[in-house]
Amino acid sequence: MMSIVEFFKNLPRKQCASCGNAIDEKADCYGNLCDECDHPAR
Repeated sequence: MMSIVEFFKNLPRKQCASCGNAIDEKADCYGNLCDECDHPAR
């Protein structure tokens, strides 16, 4: 059986729902858009 730490390390990186680029995860990263697509000026 895999430990909980190994489980979370093996999860795939999150991808932007709009452009498909990888999302740089932060401590409170609940969104599904990258910084470029979620920029307030767009």
